[in-house]
Amino acid sequence: MSGHSKWATIKRAKAKTDAARGKVFTKIIREIATAAKIGGADTTGNPRLRLAVEKAKAANMPNDNIKRAIDKAAGPDATAMEELTYEGYGTAGVAVLVEAMTDNKNRTTGEVRNVFAKGGGNMGSTGCVSYMFKRMGILTYDKTKYDADALSMDAIDAGAEDIKVDENEIEIITLPENFEKVRDALSGKKYDPINADITMIPATTVKLAGEEARKMLNLVANLEDLDDVQAVHANFDIPDDIIEQETK
Repeated sequence: MSGHSKWATIKRAKAKTDAARGKVFTKIIREIATAAKIGGADTTGNPRLRLAVEKAKAANMPNDNIKRAIDKAAGPDATAMEELTYEGYGTAGVAVLVEAMTDNKNRTTGEVRNVFAKGGGNMGSTGCVSYMFKRMGILTYDKTKYDADALSMDAIDAGAEDIKVDENEIEIITLPENFEKVRDALSGKKYDPINADITMIPATTVKLAGEEARKMLNLVANLEDLDDVQAVHANFDIPDDIIEQETK
């Protein structure tokens, strides 16, 4: 699998710790507030907010926290957050796309640039790598729980664009506008996803191994650890044994 999938596997393992969960909560609350401010506080008519709330519930965030975030975004004292995208390169020319929300662009830009530099990468100009990525919906299922062929056929019938299967997981890929329709159709057939998100998928990948792979994972981890960073996407492809070491 490519960078978005393997990095998602690592994040799911790390999110099991209380410290990681707290940071996840902060990022989700920021997404909820921004989605509500842009598209309104009604989840029925705001797909972005609906997905953010679903992420919050999947992360076991208390309902009171979710409601406070939505109410605050609708109130007069809501903090204006700017959405930014940074582009750059990591180890061996790996393309990196960083999505951030901030109330201080200069601070966030400096922090992101510093992490790139310390991690052996460099921040590039707008458009230098974004053309390599496409926003798509991803539904991930545990292969040990479901028959891959049956799930694949049901996903295609529901409108999926592509299916990828490895030893442990089944990935269903959808267009963003079809994400909820496919997810709901599969849920209706009792398929429960490990993870469901709209993310950026790279058109090509860069294979890394050994120290290069570990260095790249460290760079992405440090970028995601920044308070203002919401998501990091990269087109690396690394061996499963390194993934296993990182998720222990």
